[in-house]
Amino acid sequence: MPLTLEIVTPEARVYSDTIDGVDIPTVDGEIGVLPGHIPLITQVAYGELRVRKGAQVSCLAVSGGFAQISGDRVSVLAESAIEEDKIDTQAAEAAMKRAKDDLLNQKLEPAEAERLEGVVRFAVAQLSVKGRKR
Repeated sequence: MPLTLEIVTPEARVYSDTIDGVDIPTVDGEIGVLPGHIPLITQVAYGELRVRKGAQVSCLAVSGGFAQISGDRVSVLAESAIEEDKIDTQAAEAAMKRAKDDLLNQKLEPAEAERLEGVVRFAVAQLSVKGRKR
């Protein structure tokens, strides 16, 4: 019994396929989901989401959101998500540098500081996913 995984952001459906298993970064640690998993709703953390389909493992960088596991369906509603082959290392490094500079050089409203910290965490997640194979 395979799982159906769908990863959606506010901008687009990033991933949708039938898979064998998925590892999801959560605020309480990484969870592995296989067919027959108990129903669960959990908060997704910034990090690497790994999808297993046969002998192939695909990785995505994800940021914040929620995952719902119900029956043979896993739905991830993330603030941002990007597949490994679409990650632009230079763009992620540049975004991280800009956000860090803004955090250091300005008096910011709490909401803006939180947004910039999120940019840094997502850039780190992207670089971690992309750098894993180096």
